[in-house]
Parts: sequence; structure tokens; C-alpha cells
Amino acid sequence: MTGIGVVVIGRNEGQRLERCLSSLAGRAEQLVYVDSGSTDGSVQMAQARGVEVVSLDMTQPFTAARARNEGFACLQRLLPTMRYVQFVDGDCEVAAHWLSTAQAFLDDHLQVAVVCGRRRERFPQRSIYNLLCDLEWDTPVGQAKACGGDALMRAEAFAALSGFRPDLIAGEEPELCVRLRASGWKVWRLADEMTLHDAGMTRFSQWWQRSLRAGYAFAEGAFLHGAAPERHWQRESRRAWLWGLGIPLLTLLASVLLGGWGLLLLLIYPLQTVRLARRGGRSARENWLQAVFLVLGKFPEMLGQVKFLLNRFGAGKAVLIEYK
Repeated sequence: MTGIGVVVIGRNEGQRLERCLSSLAGRAEQLVYVDSGSTDGSVQMAQARGVEVVSLDMTQPFTAARARNEGFACLQRLLPTMRYVQFVDGDCEVAAHWLSTAQAFLDDHLQVAVVCGRRRERFPQRSIYNLLCDLEWDTPVGQAKACGGDALMRAEAFAALSGFRPDLIAGEEPELCVRLRASGWKVWRLADEMTLHDAGMTRFSQWWQRSLRAGYAFAEGAFLHGAAPERHWQRESRRAWLWGLGIPLLTLLASVLLGGWGLLLLLIYPLQTVRLARRGGRSARENWLQAVFLVLGKFPEMLGQVKFLLNRFGAGKAVLIEYK
């Protein structure tokens, strides 16, 4: 499609990357794959398909934000007439009609800089963690505050703000959307199918790491843009501290003062779970699963907040938080 470039990022995605590149064949004017140190032949496979490959210098700190920025810079050189850029993770397959649908929407809505659609999990039945991802990505349709890693963006808007912050280890897409909206642009979510994602999460430890990364992103986002009027991720950060640390500490204090009766404060967790489950609009199983893990997730999110504070104000160093 004329004027559309695509940036795919990945590392050791194997068959998932093959599906991703196949889904994009012939659907964009230029395709760039940015590899971050794969050892499974991903680079050779992409090159064999005629895809332009950018191999990151892994002696420098890696972030997905940096990879996307370098892919965009390569597209600018190869496709000076680029109007739109689709960012997609290498573990995603792009729906056949997504690029044409998204391009038509941006053509008709000149105030919109970013458009995204429905990202689905390829194997939600394989684990509750995959299912939780699928539920998480089913966000409201219409004007939105942010997008995820898969989205079609106006190249001019992206370039004007120098793209993603390359030092962010998580939450780089919402952070960019904050700056875009502050510049007068809009972000939009369509109901159309966009990508099919393969999370590959089968263990509780993977879900925990992913939730910890979310807490880190909340903390850093609030640090960067938490002031009024945006108050970016302030609420999410406060909730992590309240449910992940505040209530346990209050329970401990109440137990010291009141003995065993103080432990009754812990009933607030199942009560909150019931409240969230009753509020859900899906099947009973999905509502309960999501409610349980939303409450449980506040503990790794709180640890992610702590990790950010240690890195930002202590002697720690920001290191990528990976779950697979």
C-alpha cells in the first residue's frame, strides 16, 4: 500500500515471526524488521524473504522503544514518501484488512495521529494467563488515551515528537500518546480486527513478571507526566501502593493493637474481588478470573513501583523486565 511502512521488532520469535512477516507480505510499501540479538535464525529468515533487517547494537541498553525508533529511522531512509507507519511486535500476525482499514480512517480523520484495533490472543484456551491477556486487550472503542505496541501512526506526528523515549523499558506507547495528545492530536481505537498475538504464557511466574513490569511502567509514567492536567497513571500507581502495601501494613498494625481481630481487615481483598466480578460484562468464568488476578496483581505492581524508585533515586540500573 502506497505511503505505508511497517516496523516489526523481535528476538528469537521463530515461527511467530514467520507468521508475522507472511501476514504483511504485499500489504505495505516497505517492511523493516528490527532484530535484538536473535540466535534462532530470525535475521536470515527475514532476509530470505526480502525484508530489510536492522540488527541492533546489543552493547547498548536494549528497549523496545529504541528498536522501534531505529526501525522508523530506517524506513525514513528507504521510503521518504512514507505517510503512515505501522508498528507491530514480532509475535503478532496482522489481520488481512487492517492496514487498508486503518489508513482509510486516518485519511478521513486528519486530527487523529494514532489508530489501533482489536488485538486478540491466538491461544486463549491454553492457559488462564493467555486468556487474561485477551481480556485485557478488549478496550473500549472510540477516542482513547493510549495505544499498545501495535498501531498505525502518522509518520509526521511521530517524527515531530522524536518518536518513543528510547530509555523507557516499559510503557513507551502510552507515554508517546500523552505527548501526542498534548500537541493536539487524537488517539483512536477501532472495533476492527488488528493483530493476533501469541503471548505464550503458561506459568504463574510469567504473569507475575509481566505484572511487575506494568507496575514499573505505572511508576515511571506517573513520574514523567503525573502532574495536572494529565495525571498520567497516578491512579494506577496509588492503587498499587494501597492494595499491595498499604492494606497489609494496616492489617499488621491492627493485629498488634487488636490481636487476631485485626486480621479481619484482610477480608477487604475477597470483597473487592466480588465487587469487580459482579461489575464484569463477560461470562461468569471470565469475570471471576479477571477479578481475582486484578486484585492479586496489585502485589507485583507494587514491587514494580519499588523497583522504579530504587532505580531512579538509588543505585539501581534500569534493566529490561521480560516474561518470556
